[in-house]
Amino acid sequence: MTLSLSNIKPARNSARLKKRVGRGNASGHGSYSTRGIKGQRSRTGGRNKLKRLGFKKILAQTPKMRGFKSDKPKNQVVNVKEINQFFKDGAKIDAASLLKADLIETVAEPVKILGQGELKFKNLEFQGIKLSASARAQVEKMGGKIL
Repeated sequence: MTLSLSNIKPARNSARLKKRVGRGNASGHGSYSTRGIKGQRSRTGGRNKLKRLGFKKILAQTPKMRGFKSDKPKNQVVNVKEINQFFKDGAKIDAASLLKADLIETVAEPVKILGQGELKFKNLEFQGIKLSASARAQVEKMGGKIL
């Protein structure tokens, strides 16, 4: 017998059938449909609402999400002192080279060079990277280019 969608069956005792109530007395769950005879729980919607009350308390305790979260990606920050450790005179610095030096986490997000520390190397070439005013001044002072 070949296996096809029409003859696939679950493993024995792995799938338990849902209890169907109110489908006649011969089913064993007819008449009162496993609810008993009278009382609050036998009626429609008769269970107490403790679950809902408990959820309301949890909902009240959760912190409210306030403010605004921008979709604009945050800059990955690299300081000038870190550039001194990984690059030499005349190096071309872009997002890929910073990633290779393990100074940033991804090329997908923008990079900004900040001016903390003092630049030691000359003729550095920055491409596709934002620079702060103090970092820009240091690069230009050392004869570097910002493309």
